[in-house]
Amino acid sequence: MFSEADSSLVVSNLQSRELFEPVSQQTFSMVHAPLRGEVSVPGSKSVSNRALVCAALASPSSTVDGVAGGDDTTRMVGGLAVLGARLDINGTSVRVSSPIARNAGGATTIDAGLAGTTSRFLTAVAAMCERETVITGAASLQRRPMGELHDLLRAMGARVTSERDGCLPVTVSRGSMRTAGVHQLEARGEVSSQFISAIMMIAPLCGGVDLRLTGSLVSARYIDMTAGVMRSFGAAVQVEHDARGRTVSIAPGEYRGTHYRVDADWSSASYPFAAIALTGGEVLVPGLRTDSSQPEAAFVGVLEQMGCKVRADAQGVRVSRDSTHALRGVDVDMSEMSDLVPTVAVMGACAEGTTRLRGVGFIRAKESDRLGDLAHELTTCGVDVEVEKDGLTIHGGALRSAVVYPHHDHRLAMSLALLSLRQDGIVVDDADVVTKSWPSYWDAMRTGLLRT
Repeated sequence: MFSEADSSLVVSNLQSRELFEPVSQQTFSMVHAPLRGEVSVPGSKSVSNRALVCAALASPSSTVDGVAGGDDTTRMVGGLAVLGARLDINGTSVRVSSPIARNAGGATTIDAGLAGTTSRFLTAVAAMCERETVITGAASLQRRPMGELHDLLRAMGARVTSERDGCLPVTVSRGSMRTAGVHQLEARGEVSSQFISAIMMIAPLCGGVDLRLTGSLVSARYIDMTAGVMRSFGAAVQVEHDARGRTVSIAPGEYRGTHYRVDADWSSASYPFAAIALTGGEVLVPGLRTDSSQPEAAFVGVLEQMGCKVRADAQGVRVSRDSTHALRGVDVDMSEMSDLVPTVAVMGACAEGTTRLRGVGFIRAKESDRLGDLAHELTTCGVDVEVEKDGLTIHGGALRSAVVYPHHDHRLAMSLALLSLRQDGIVVDDADVVTKSWPSYWDAMRTGLLRT
């Protein structure tokens, strides 16, 4: 589950843009015939991390099956262990036999690497603990703003200090956080849903929370996902809407140990599905469900609008496209499936007409600037693309050969590589960045999709 990418997948090594640091390059061969096959994808990273947190707060033991591989979940498991949880790993199954040690003394440090979700969730979890915990990460993660989360934790009474306010590294401890009496909190709806989810998951053990989200909501379905996972572990969560926004009410209580199964990841499935959109043919992704709680399941509608056919059955989800019919541009609000912006942008680059991706101005603060950096690399490949305040406008047309750089972003690497199915000589630099979420990506795609 947590192994490094197979070194046999490395096509060549070269000097990185960072002096003397070796990196790998990867590409796919241009396809002159439709593809057909089956690609197994990891479990949902988003669901995995939520389930692991709940399991590490539950008693007695819990088992989480189908856990996603990759750096993010590795960092989550490691961080929970630092906080005192006992976790036993067997393939994609994680058994949590004892919860975190909330009353332990001393001090400790958790390095989240590049894992933004992990850093945010564990900041909240560590803020429940007596000991002081430093949450830190790689340089790019330290630049990502987290001030709203820190402010919410302070409002609950936690002690939160950092040299650069709102950024990692941050030192957290329980401080005067009470465990009785519901905390009344308010946050802007446009803040990261990960901040809200982090507060939600610790809420039952901190006296409960009534959290009002005001204004327009960003990634609201991720809040629903968090609520669903929490309920599976016995938490009482209510999510209500009114004219002023959304209220999340969580009752005080304990998490109950359970056996939880993570479903297949729609974000990962988007890449084999997009490959079929670019080349024609058919692919099956086993274990995927169209009724998933993952917001990215709405990708079905995008595929259909662009000219693909989608069919779900007992085995999983199948996507096909008749290669004699052109892929069509699309105009779509991506705010509820923002992780798929790079995937749809690449599809739009190879489609007839214009593709407009809206509602995602907030993704400029992801692992990369997912608008500006993505647009730059697409332009390098000959794509006519415009960066808008809230998204991208992409004009489909001819491609050209190029070496593209993913800016330390796994989703840029996996999506930009698909362009090489339509144009020879498009190569992804720093390709090992895919280990963040899908270490076997290159091998899975090459062996799972075959020319017909």
